[in-house]
Amino acid sequence: MRTSSSAMISLLYILLFSVSLATSNTVHENFLHCLSLHSSPSAPVSTVIYTPTNSSYESIFESSARNLRFLSSSTTKQPKLIFTPSHESQIQAIVICSRKHDIHIRIRSGGHDYEGLSYVSDVSFAIVDLVNIRSISVDTQDESAWVQAGASIGEVYYRIAEKSMTLGFPAGICPTVGVGGLFSGGGYGNMVRKYGLAGDNIIDAHLVDVNGRILNRESMGEDLFWAITGGGAASFGVVVSWKIKLVHVPSTVTVFTIAKTLEQGATELVHRWQFVADEIHGDLFIRAVLEVANASSTGEKTGRASFISLFLGNTDKLLPLMEKSFPELGLERTDCIEMSWIESVLYFGGFSNEESMDVLLNRSSPSKNFFKAKSDFVKEPISKIGLEGIWKRFLEEETPIMRLSPYGGRMNEISESETPFPHRLGNKYIIQYMLIWEEEGIEASERHIGWMRRLYSYMAPYVSKSPRAAYLNYRDLDLGTNNNGNTSYLQASIWGTKYFKNNFNRLVHVKTKVDPGNFFRNEQSIPSLPLWRKKKRE
Repeated sequence: MRTSSSAMISLLYILLFSVSLATSNTVHENFLHCLSLHSSPSAPVSTVIYTPTNSSYESIFESSARNLRFLSSSTTKQPKLIFTPSHESQIQAIVICSRKHDIHIRIRSGGHDYEGLSYVSDVSFAIVDLVNIRSISVDTQDESAWVQAGASIGEVYYRIAEKSMTLGFPAGICPTVGVGGLFSGGGYGNMVRKYGLAGDNIIDAHLVDVNGRILNRESMGEDLFWAITGGGAASFGVVVSWKIKLVHVPSTVTVFTIAKTLEQGATELVHRWQFVADEIHGDLFIRAVLEVANASSTGEKTGRASFISLFLGNTDKLLPLMEKSFPELGLERTDCIEMSWIESVLYFGGFSNEESMDVLLNRSSPSKNFFKAKSDFVKEPISKIGLEGIWKRFLEEETPIMRLSPYGGRMNEISESETPFPHRLGNKYIIQYMLIWEEEGIEASERHIGWMRRLYSYMAPYVSKSPRAAYLNYRDLDLGTNNNGNTSYLQASIWGTKYFKNNFNRLVHVKTKVDPGNFFRNEQSIPSLPLWRKKKRE
């Protein structure tokens, strides 16, 4: 549909009249006029704007907001505007005009940011929601795919499997996670020991920069390309699409899940797992999940450890490996299930074996929760006494979870500086701490978050130090923030060195070069150095 500039301005003015985006009507009108001038007649921005007065606003805002803590909180602000572009030219117009008129934007692909930074803020802002930027083109000959940033990882897996049952991609297990954040923060999954991170397997990208230009790897340069493949792309621009390198998977893979309670020797098994999981063959990934369960004999609460595995091969190859390296687990042939790789995606996603592959196209999570998460990296096995202390604290809560995911294999072969994600050789496994609760209200949130912080404090002697490292995609504002998302190198270095270690300073250098005015920012974005400091460095 074609719309004249004057008609578009009128429509935008009607849509936005009640929303104050600036301190004067003149600036307001200039912003609207800017959008109309930079809109393509075939893809006007006027068709993809939502305000709080629009009947669809709430449903769009909440559609991919995953953490109920930020939907019910009175301390966070909802966006003044939501843009849902369907064409890259609309993103260009939004960036150009928002920068010109000082409209702060947040970029949302899947809404899984653990601290809600893609959809809430304590400052006035607008959301650029990429839900309609999600096409996927798979090239089996080239063994690659172009994936738009609003696609979910479930959609990516589905489209690959449509074309080939022996190609896959090494990324996460939650199918509703958006690739925009997942890829740009690193992204690991069940094939991390075989093929590394999702970010390690990106070969090109299209990004809208602060000037509204669309850049590819060649035109953006290797420094910026490096930064967005592990450093969080939202600090540098709006990634529109990624080109990923597909990997080979066998026609048959094997999965198993073995669960043991404390009474059945869970502590001893987790202790032994720590010596095995990162050293075993790269085709084998065994995650340990610690949680609270009911004892079968008494019905009282107890601790339970589940060992959940993907092996890139059949049962006949798996059993000898396990017998040699981890016989204590007692794996038997009857525990093993052979299936295709795409079926294993459903298995790890928590779907039943009766579900169709089509469920991967469902972008909606079955439920939303209040939750708090944290992360750690472990370099030396935790003692049995240390593990017993974890169980003691777990039994104080209802639904705590610790997911221990092994590294080793391919992760040991990639240098710390290859991408911004530095947690490679020397790390035995990563811990994801997760606490979910149902009660509403600030008091409930403070109580549960307080418990999580106490557990995190308890774990300090057992995890990485100097710095105590963390994973960007398990966002944690407890590590520190920038005031209102504004430039603060010293503040940012506190959390920045935890996420990126020595790569943080290189990320700051790239940021200062490509976005010196710090337009793309949030509470944990990479800062730009002040001009005087930049000159001093030079």
